[in-house]
Amino acid sequence: MAQNSQNTQTQTLQQQLLINGGHTPESYIYKGGYHGGGSNNNTPLPLAEIPVVDLSQLSSPSAGEGPLNDLRLALSTWGCFQATNHSISSSFLEKLRKISEQFFSLPIEEKMRYGREVDGMEGYGNDLTFSNQQTLDWSDRLYFVTSPEDERRLDLWPLNPPSFSREDLHEYTVKIMEIIETVLIAMARSLNVEPNSFTDQVGERPTLFTRFNFYPPCSTPHLVLGLKEHSDGSAITILLLDKQVEGLQLRKDDQWYRVPVPAIADSLLLVIGEQAEVMSNGIFKSSVHRAVTNSERQRISVVCFCCPEKDIEIKPVEGLIDEKRPRLFRSVKNYLETYFQNYQEGQRTVDGLRI
Repeated sequence: MAQNSQNTQTQTLQQQLLINGGHTPESYIYKGGYHGGGSNNNTPLPLAEIPVVDLSQLSSPSAGEGPLNDLRLALSTWGCFQATNHSISSSFLEKLRKISEQFFSLPIEEKMRYGREVDGMEGYGNDLTFSNQQTLDWSDRLYFVTSPEDERRLDLWPLNPPSFSREDLHEYTVKIMEIIETVLIAMARSLNVEPNSFTDQVGERPTLFTRFNFYPPCSTPHLVLGLKEHSDGSAITILLLDKQVEGLQLRKDDQWYRVPVPAIADSLLLVIGEQAEVMSNGIFKSSVHRAVTNSERQRISVVCFCCPEKDIEIKPVEGLIDEKRPRLFRSVKNYLETYFQNYQEGQRTVDGLRI
């Protein structure tokens, strides 16, 4: 299998830095630092008071106005919420965290058996490189399609460690897709439009990308980011966060906030992506966030991105357009076609669609 040689060198370098405590490469450093401070800053950012939504109430046919109003408020302010009562057991979530740690602790040669192909998205690796000038993220990733099932690249699904069970990952995918459908329908109901307003635009065969993230310790957390500032190109993103180490930060009203851990035991963090912001005609806000680094401790997370079928036209729902709130976005297909390059350039694709 052909490998992206630059990525291979990057991964090897990160591993050696982790082992030998070497200097941070220039390609990772934000010149002059970045605004906000890292997780080791002596003056930490305020904690985010992220809303909590009980998914069991949203999924009930008799769900009242209260839970729907809570959902609307959460997504129109923070652009995210902590999802509780999502039917995925604590032991299952802990197993996912454990296999993540076990995979990233493997020797680099073993991980590169699942390395990303040249110009490919899936597999083990780091940033896609669009230019020699871009600043790299301080993170390793294992990234692949988990739904639809017939689009899976099983040759990139690790067989090592043995605990990395394909059956478990399939089960997680099924449950995540059920959560996403529940939330999409509830989003529409909260805005008093047809219940299928969002699910129709996502399509019958949306793509679910699952990404395992590993953030090694970094000796210069004030100069380096684990993930650069961005909002997701998905419709909905669901995160399983590290239980012990902070790192995720959210921006709201031009202020950065820390996401505490553990927030609520066994909760999942559900984040609105840019495509849902377009569908909602700007009522729901795609959450701008970043991941900082830590000089002493590593961190892991498991993230699922639900992206609409690429041939479906994404546009504001007609029932959300009127004289008081005119249409705010142009229509678009295949959103991800330009998203990743915009991400590396520090631009938001959704901003380029504004009318």
